[in-house]
Amino acid sequence: MVGFIGRNNTHLSIHSRFADNGKEDFFLHYMLQKVAKINLFNLQHTMDEDSVFDFLLYLFPLYLKNAISQGVYRQYITHKYNDANVRGVIDVSRHIKYNEPFNGAVAYTTREYSYDNHITQLIRHTIEFISKNGGDDILNIDEDTKQAVAQIIGATPSYLSNELQSIINKNLTPIAHPYYNEYAPLQRLCLQILRHEELKYGQEEDEVYGVLIDAAWLWEEYLATILEGKYNHYLKDTGKRFYLFKPKKQQIIPDYLSLDKKIVADAKYIPLNEKIWFKEDSASATAVYYKTITYMYRFCSKEGYLFYPHPDEDVSPIKDEIITEIEGENGGSITKLGLRIPSNCSDFNEFTSRINEEETIFNNQL
Repeated sequence: MVGFIGRNNTHLSIHSRFADNGKEDFFLHYMLQKVAKINLFNLQHTMDEDSVFDFLLYLFPLYLKNAISQGVYRQYITHKYNDANVRGVIDVSRHIKYNEPFNGAVAYTTREYSYDNHITQLIRHTIEFISKNGGDDILNIDEDTKQAVAQIIGATPSYLSNELQSIINKNLTPIAHPYYNEYAPLQRLCLQILRHEELKYGQEEDEVYGVLIDAAWLWEEYLATILEGKYNHYLKDTGKRFYLFKPKKQQIIPDYLSLDKKIVADAKYIPLNEKIWFKEDSASATAVYYKTITYMYRFCSKEGYLFYPHPDEDVSPIKDEIITEIEGENGGSITKLGLRIPSNCSDFNEFTSRINEEETIFNNQL
């Protein structure tokens, strides 16, 4: 786990093992930027409530795009009209109040399936809040985010800035929709941003807050961004199913498969450069190998890869041509391939430049 967490006035920062002597964890920030499209301009942070709140703003594009991928949220809205184009249920008491003596208008009420509702209004208020607080870079981080923001703005023509508290009150009940399920976490995030809440829990006198991330998951998702075009990452492909046994039993999800399904690859965040992981007959080596070998057998593959982060100061090769050959008629081999993580960088720009070079080397080794 990596991230930061605090309890009352006690603060704890959990770095990746690639942070330089407890300094800025450029590698962690870089992976977050690649995976979550978080645009990190200022990496200097303190472990207080404000830094956690700032992190919420950076999460907004990811949650917004996940929700918009299901379409703009729609629901039935009750509208009250008073005109001559009657198309709903006549509201007698309101009609008498406003249209006596008769002036040609009729008061009536309709229920319309509308994009302009309390959920989209909440998102619109969050967009306006981020924009007014210097977050235009967050809202314009990529084309998908810009399009999503434009869709929400276009869907909320009745937006009024002075109705913020009313919109918040209408969203205090969490939505539970069988289709628009990605809007529930977005709704919670918007409320936290607009109410300047932190990621925290506990009683007021004993608050715990922070952000913790599974580093192994983040490493796997980051690799998927640099392997795109060579390997498919099936964790994201919810429409694709593979099974180990017939008929369709024991579903499996390989980390990566080459486009022709001839090579199986697995992401490992553990330090495979350390020989302790590859002592013959060790339990740790067995655990590392078994899943990859199983998937190689399933896909009739003779080649397997283990991808891992390689420390810059370690002079051992980032690629072991064949770290183990498989006994038996099926044969095959597993190759260990590391991505070298730069160290001793003066700033984030230098780290980005150097790791981009390492990504090219990594791809060329495949």
